[in-house]
Amino acid sequence: MSENTKDRVRSSGPEQRLASLLIVDSDHQQRRALKEGLRRRFGLIETAEDAESARFLLERCYFNLIIAEIDFSSGLGAGWLNGMGHLRGDAGLIFTSPGADLETAVSALRVGADDLIAKPVRMEEMLAAVDRCLEGGVRQKRAANPPLHGESACEDFGFVGECEMIRNVCGVIQRVAPMPSTILIEGESGTGKELAAKAIHHGSARNGSFVAINCGAISPELIESELFGHVKGAFTGAHQDREGLFSYAGGGTLFLDEVGEMPLPMQAHLLRSIEQRVIRPVGSNRDVPVDVRIIGATNRDLGEEVRKGNFREDLYYRLNVLTIRMPALKERPEDIPLLARHFISTLSAQLGIDPLRLEQEELARLLQYSWPGNVRELKNVIERALLLKKPPSDFVTLPVDDPSRASSGRAGRESDLLEDVERQHIQKILKQVNGNKSAAARRLGVSRKTLERRVHAWAEES
Repeated sequence: MSENTKDRVRSSGPEQRLASLLIVDSDHQQRRALKEGLRRRFGLIETAEDAESARFLLERCYFNLIIAEIDFSSGLGAGWLNGMGHLRGDAGLIFTSPGADLETAVSALRVGADDLIAKPVRMEEMLAAVDRCLEGGVRQKRAANPPLHGESACEDFGFVGECEMIRNVCGVIQRVAPMPSTILIEGESGTGKELAAKAIHHGSARNGSFVAINCGAISPELIESELFGHVKGAFTGAHQDREGLFSYAGGGTLFLDEVGEMPLPMQAHLLRSIEQRVIRPVGSNRDVPVDVRIIGATNRDLGEEVRKGNFREDLYYRLNVLTIRMPALKERPEDIPLLARHFISTLSAQLGIDPLRLEQEELARLLQYSWPGNVRELKNVIERALLLKKPPSDFVTLPVDDPSRASSGRAGRESDLLEDVERQHIQKILKQVNGNKSAAARRLGVSRKTLERRVHAWAEES
């Protein structure tokens, strides 16, 4: 162990004087900066550069809080804490990470992280997270509201689906909703990004409103006023003061849909508001404090947009504290029948018309379509079918049928059956990954065990 330091300092209160902190980070400069910035919060501070050093300290000392790095390249993935549960006890846990994708978030949350903070760490953000952990607010709320998992969590959030990808998304939302962290939701148009944002808001303890804005639908000249408001006389037509969406979302959540479409000058203003928690209305010379949680969404690759110079790198890292990726519908084909039946049920009730009956042949045809518009397109197709009393497949362009299947009767439609289409799709994916069942399961959004059961059943049939 290359580093084992103690820092006992005078504190204003007995609770802080007894509080102890363990910092685990492979970067010496980061350990030193955190120790110096937090020295007045704790009576004891220990630092470790790797998992072995951390274990040594945990075996010899009780800590109220652990601040640990997640960096798989340095061997400090979240998994190193799995075997130290008995040593960690009920200590609070804050993770730091240079970038938090879904895999990182799941790893952190599985070991009970209270917060996840992006690197480079801003000390004011870390101080706020530390105060929350020491006050015990996050842990008390978890004890009172145990997290939901699997299908129950998805149902609670309004998601329809049974595939592993959607269950993972629901599980992450359930765990991060109570945290104050900024979140970026990625995914193609129509995948349910706003539904995920609403689920995060409703799962939080925030009492304010959920306010959404499509950044691509507002002209560059108006977006600053829409977000921050303006004062009387700020520009032609500003006849009175007007509050912006930041103010309307006070105490709640502001959802910035298609944030990648935001003009570059406005990105600088947004960055300042996120970092300093203040806004300045157009035409005003004073700042107004705001308490707003930011959730961004994009159908673009923001990392690529940064490289092209279309998106600010510093804003990207502020938004990308945690990334949730919504899967495309073509990645979760097993959910298409569930979604179709769900939309038939809900839309027929809303429209006051009789529901459609979906036979297996019709479901098989829906599975053959690629759904570029994702869940939103499927919903629109179902509504159109209900209104016109026609099969949903009449409103999508299916691949050209094999002439060998053109004959009438059941024998000519065998490969249109739902189980046959599913089998063909799985076999195609397995071929693409050279028979690697783990890789195929990830692509299909199912567990490896589920895939193996299907393959084994087909082997017994043949």
